[in-house]
Formats: sequence, C-alpha cells, structure tokens
Amino acid sequence: MSAAPAIPAVPAVPTAFAALFTPYTLRSVTAPNRLWMAAMCQYSAEPSGPAAGVAHDWHFAHYAARAAGGTGLIVQEATAVSPEGRISPYDLGIWNDTQVEALRRITSFLKSQGTVPGIQLAHAGRKASTDRTWKGGAPVGPDAHGWRPVAPSAVPFAEGHPVPHELTVDQIHEITGQFAAAARRSLAAGYEVVEIHGAHGYLIGEFLSPHSNRRTDSYGGSVENRTRFALEVVDAVRAVWPEELPLFFRISATDWLQKDGWTADETVRLARTLQEHGVDLLDVSTGGLAPGVTIPVEPGYQVPFAARVKAETTLPVAAVGLITEPRQAEKILADGEADAVLLGRELLRDPYFARRAAVELGGQPRTPEQYHRSW
Repeated sequence: MSAAPAIPAVPAVPTAFAALFTPYTLRSVTAPNRLWMAAMCQYSAEPSGPAAGVAHDWHFAHYAARAAGGTGLIVQEATAVSPEGRISPYDLGIWNDTQVEALRRITSFLKSQGTVPGIQLAHAGRKASTDRTWKGGAPVGPDAHGWRPVAPSAVPFAEGHPVPHELTVDQIHEITGQFAAAARRSLAAGYEVVEIHGAHGYLIGEFLSPHSNRRTDSYGGSVENRTRFALEVVDAVRAVWPEELPLFFRISATDWLQKDGWTADETVRLARTLQEHGVDLLDVSTGGLAPGVTIPVEPGYQVPFAARVKAETTLPVAAVGLITEPRQAEKILADGEADAVLLGRELLRDPYFARRAAVELGGQPRTPEQYHRSW
C-alpha cells in the first residue's frame, strides 16, 4: 500500500512578519493586530416596544463571524444614546439595561476569540428618523415609528427632509449626559473601547460644520464655539470611562464642500485638543454632512487625511475608506500613514479577510481551535 501523501506543514509565524499583524496597545488594551472593523449599521433591531434597539441573533452572528475571522478590534455599529438619536428606528441602542444584557453576549464571544470589543456611541441629529438603506433611507414619520429630528440649527439635511428642532442649551446638556450614561452602560456590557461618533453629518458633526451650525450663542460661530459640544461630550464620557480603557473619536476630516464646511485644517487643530481631553485615537473618515457633494472616491481616498493628522500631531490615527487589499493595508501602516486600518464594506464581503491577509503577507492566520484542521 502506498504511503499517504505528505501534508505540508503550516509555516510558523515570523516575528512581526507584517506591520498589519503586529499588536497595538492603547492604555491597557492590546489589539492582536491592526486590522479592525469600522462601525457599520445593520438596521436590524426592533423599531419599537420592549425590544426596541436590542441586539438579537443577527447582530451576534454578524460580529461573531468577523471575530472568528481574525479581526483584531471590532467597533460595533452606531449605537444610539437615546431613542431620538437613532439614524433609523431599526438601529441598536444603549439607553436602557435590557439593551446592555443583550450586548454582553456579543462582547463575551468577541473576547473569547481574542478580538477587542468596541462600541460607537452616536446621536444622528438631523439625519435621524430615516428608513433602512435598502428601502431607500428616506425620512419616516410617526406612522412608520419615526419622530422629529433635532439639530444645532433648524436647517434640514436635504430637500424633502423635515426641518429639525433647534436644540436649546439645556437640551444640548441633556444629550451630553446621555452620552455619559451610554458610556457607563458600555462598560457594564463588556466593551473595552468606546468611540464617539463625530463624523458623517450626524449630531456632533453638525455642530462642527458652519454649513449646518448657524447658531449665534456659545455653540456656534467660531471654531472654539462649534467644537464646544464635541469636547463636552468627550469630557463627559472620559469622566465615567475607566482611565485604563481607550477612547476613540470618529471624525469627517472634511465635508468636501467648496465653502462654509468643516476643513482638514480644523481637523488637525481639533485632533490636538481631543488628545488633551483624553482621546486616544482619531478614526479619520470624511463627508456625509451634505448631499450631492462631489467626492473623489478611489482606493484609499481618505488615507491622506489620516496621514496628515499623524504627521502634524502626536495623536494615533486609524485610516478608513476603500481599503480592500492586504498589501494596500500593509503599505498604509508600513509607510507610517496610520497606526491601524479600519475596514468596512470589505469585511461585509469577507468576514475572514484577516485570515486571507495573513497568508498573503507571509504568515499564519489567527484561527479558532475548532478550525485548525483547515490549516
């Protein structure tokens, strides 16, 4: 009888075989690699009733697959700090303890796979109360579980969108408190990273940009005033978020507007201030504030904005935006343009991208014990 064919041995992982697969530590938390998952809404929670905003089997399966696939850190989708802060009625929330209990199942599994669990805390502002994206994303009213959005100014997002309620100063302070309460619940739910969502034209971004912020009080006008709400939210969250755990801030580095928009120069300036207020990493995206804006979309089109923050400040940054290939991601890190990369749609297409990337870059993927036979 002929001998069984030899099975090639899985190569050992060379030490630091790729920048993408070197661990990264912020405060007391170490991600096993620098290939992370960006927050992406699933629009799959119940819209009303006792289960409103509560994670269920879809959310568990979605995040569990990416953790088993080797993703180093997962930032959970925009999770609303209040019912009115949801982008759609179908968003996840973290404004009550029922939601916390359901999220513990997710964070526990992520940790079991060596993945750092993060959560993005969000308020949608004037872009709230819309339908799910695959149904067009149009505004919805009370007959479809909707509500009237709020904003820094009574300026609608686009034609056909409702005029939002202009927040009073007391209401601004109330929302700041909701972010802090959500951070406390995030800790109880088992998250090790909190990311404050200040990008894509949602509430904090609406305060930052003069295009959407027409206020004449202490929250509008100058850069100092327009950044006031963002910094108050950061301070409120940092005050209740443990000193040993990292805090991220997601920003749109530019609105891509020709005039009267938030700019890259202002992003660099704010990055320095955010670091002074206890932010540990800036997640650098762009756009989302206004519709119909021309954006030069191409592979890695947002990376230069992250690279500029990294070059001109000491705040760590993560790059995002059409990063779809392992060698592309590796080059961003090797060239010093970012400290980590965040993948969005590519991880929707391929939950096991991290495994594929490890092999392509010459190493052995981080694999659950149950799957070791596959290697």
